Amino acid sequence: MPHVVTQACCNEGSCVYACPVNCIHPTPDEPDFLKAEMLHIDASSCVDCGACVAACPVDAIKPDSVLKEEQLPFLRINSEFYPREIPRASLAPVIQAPPVRTSGRALKVAIIGSGPAAMYAADELLTQPHVKVNMFERLPAPYGLVRAGVAPDHQQTKRVTKLFDTMAAQPNFEFFLNVEVGKDITHAELLAHHHAVIYSVGASSDRRLDIPGIELPGNATATQVVAWINAHPDYTDFRVNLDHQRAVVIGNGNVALDVARVLTGDTDRLARTDISDTALTALRGSKLREVVIVGRRGPEHSAFTLPELLGLVGLPDMTVVIDQETADLVDEALQTHLEPLTRQKLEVLSTCPREAREPGGKTIRFAYNRTPIKVLGDGRVEGIEFQRNTEPTGVDQLQAGLVLTSIGYRGVPMPDVPFDNQRAIIPNEQGRVTDPDTGKAHPGTYVAGWIKRGPTGFIGTNKSCSQQTITSLVEDYNHGLLADPVQRLSGLSKLIQRRQPTIVGHDGWLAIDRAEIARGKGEGRPRDKFVSVSEMLRVAASAPQPPLWRKAIRGSALEDLLR
Repeated sequence: MPHVVTQACCNEGSCVYACPVNCIHPTPDEPDFLKAEMLHIDASSCVDCGACVAACPVDAIKPDSVLKEEQLPFLRINSEFYPREIPRASLAPVIQAPPVRTSGRALKVAIIGSGPAAMYAADELLTQPHVKVNMFERLPAPYGLVRAGVAPDHQQTKRVTKLFDTMAAQPNFEFFLNVEVGKDITHAELLAHHHAVIYSVGASSDRRLDIPGIELPGNATATQVVAWINAHPDYTDFRVNLDHQRAVVIGNGNVALDVARVLTGDTDRLARTDISDTALTALRGSKLREVVIVGRRGPEHSAFTLPELLGLVGLPDMTVVIDQETADLVDEALQTHLEPLTRQKLEVLSTCPREAREPGGKTIRFAYNRTPIKVLGDGRVEGIEFQRNTEPTGVDQLQAGLVLTSIGYRGVPMPDVPFDNQRAIIPNEQGRVTDPDTGKAHPGTYVAGWIKRGPTGFIGTNKSCSQQTITSLVEDYNHGLLADPVQRLSGLSKLIQRRQPTIVGHDGWLAIDRAEIARGKGEGRPRDKFVSVSEMLRVAASAPQPPLWRKAIRGSALEDLLR
């Protein structure tokens, strides 16, 4: 009874090292690991020990005997990854954390951001003694896009936060939540209190579509909608007009699929998730019947992943359809020689029907070879015009009351840190921040995650990304390239509190977490999120406070001795 990796796979890789027979691939040392959409178990080598099940942070690995009907395609996906016997080592080689050479004094690191890359960077540092990590986050709740960017009906994926909770509970780790770097504390002040500063702030903006009519009410970005349905505090007053029958999403990556799936989803199913109450109420009153997902190129260039496509077509809430033109494009692409993953996606698309399962049922429709050239409407969105990119060429118009762009995230600059505006990243070499003009390293400053490499990869991809950054940081520290802090950590909180009196620490976050879970429990939901910063701060203030003597020695050498 072999085990199978299913849709929720986050590519984190813990399962690889748990496997005693090295049957999970690609492994982090293999060339295709960073671009793999998921990991795969070799059924012929699996010994059914279950070690990978315990290691997986998102519960994505199942025995083949308990797969649900919609998970059965993953049996084939796992097996087709192993078309021939390839000699492999008996165990995957472990990527060792570089040893920190200290003279008894702790290496002190500040990490800006609290998403996956930030948490993996902290964990990599804290595998060793004599390291102190302070993590700074603008919001009172941590975990970045896992909390606010993963769709609410992907609760398995969100389970990775339990791993992050374990990381945050380590004794040499401290949260500084509700603290905005650049406003409440500067880059220079952080370096004065730490040996190094790591920026792991993600990509918090969107790539924008610059066409006529894009400013009309009824235009938005898919990432804004995802933040709205996830109760992000910045989108408390955001509104999505669902008083119409059709929405159009420009772009066909996973975020586009997330938005289409939620907008057409069964609200009773969504009510069992951590979706915001505001979004759920709006969806219950929605008149939306169809979401059209439009790509500029052909179906063989679809940006979504195979697991997400399979998850979408397997839902009973709506029907994923393709029209005859798209069906012909899919068949034509299948006639060409394609790499296996693209072929698998096309094969799934080829099974989609031409119309809804039930008359009047909700549908998600894929369309290809169209470039948006104008949003139509008088005072609000009423449709969109496309240039056809294939024969017969010409212009198409599609009526819609909502147009969402989903063409990628974009990083934003941080105060006093170099920024590459064209690539929308902080320029770096293997995680070392560099001056974009001279290429010289920016002393003591590092970067990890999307703001380092751009918005690519999956949750687990950030682990490898952060490991590379920490390797660079530790090498620099061991070679004496990082200046010792000139200020004691004991004065850090006092400095920040002069500008931001309400710092939320680990205990405050635990109080928010427990309160949200308790609120959701009575409604059969994993949690009911607070939607405003003031609510979170009120709950965080109720957390037990450390004794006065502990506050007095915080950040001092005496505190290190007591640990």
